[in-house]
Amino acid sequence: MKDALKDAPDKRMSLAQAAELVRDGDTVVGGGCCYSRTPWAMLLELIRAERRGLTLARNLMCYESELFLASGAAAKLVSSWVGIGLRWGIPKVFREYVERDPSIYEEWSHLSFGMRLMAASMGMPFLPTASLLGSDLLDHTPARHIRCPFTDQLLVAVPALMPDVALIHVQTADALGNAQIEGPAYMDVECARAAGTVIVTAEEIVPSEAIIRTADRTAIPGFVVDAVVEVPFGSYPHECHGRYEADFEHFDAYTEMVNRDGAGGVHAYLQEHVLGLESFGAFLDLVGASRLLEQRRRARELVAA
Repeated sequence: MKDALKDAPDKRMSLAQAAELVRDGDTVVGGGCCYSRTPWAMLLELIRAERRGLTLARNLMCYESELFLASGAAAKLVSSWVGIGLRWGIPKVFREYVERDPSIYEEWSHLSFGMRLMAASMGMPFLPTASLLGSDLLDHTPARHIRCPFTDQLLVAVPALMPDVALIHVQTADALGNAQIEGPAYMDVECARAAGTVIVTAEEIVPSEAIIRTADRTAIPGFVVDAVVEVPFGSYPHECHGRYEADFEHFDAYTEMVNRDGAGGVHAYLQEHVLGLESFGAFLDLVGASRLLEQRRRARELVAA
């Protein structure tokens, strides 16, 4: 085992280096769910790297949807829901973009979105489901009615979603890419197995021996991972289970900017928190250590025995 670890490739790199693995026009799927364990640092790095024409997919999308549309990084979004949460209302800028051009948004049910990733992870061209029957989503997606060859039951065939790149944030990984997830895994395992390239960002990179000691927690094996980036607070201002809680005040501030200035508020947020800074580390410096530590305290309080 030690010889195998010694010969295995070290996949550690910086956010900027990992961003080079993403090309203009790629389909990129993000892990986590809404504001939970979002690969936020990597998403912002793609905007900072001025990627263009991406298709951004995610099961439940948060306000990265508006950042990617307003910056020009994304030409299309694929999801089952978009918004921060009920407390913050309808994402106005997202709605403005979609009403102007409905073709930029492809909507699926949550189940059918996951089944598309599942199909790709299994090497299947599609999977059958009863989901979407009776829904007008069938008129706006490439899903198709089919008949069961055994019972003649009417079903829906949802096509495999095969992203060029998957971005996944985890609590712990080793230099070989073996990644461990605490809390809900959401659709991250399917994302990793479906994508051509997998970029994992981690709160901490630990020795492989530590991963081996708790191998049952390894959700994503290193052999499907292409890059590993150590990024403490890599989901902030979103939450990372057991590490830090979501910063609702940050969401409030973003929403206020959008409510006041529309798309101009999104651009102002981008300039202040992304484009006007040289790195994600600079963004965390702007937030300040005391605030980050408070979010960490709140998360530990929630998971304390």
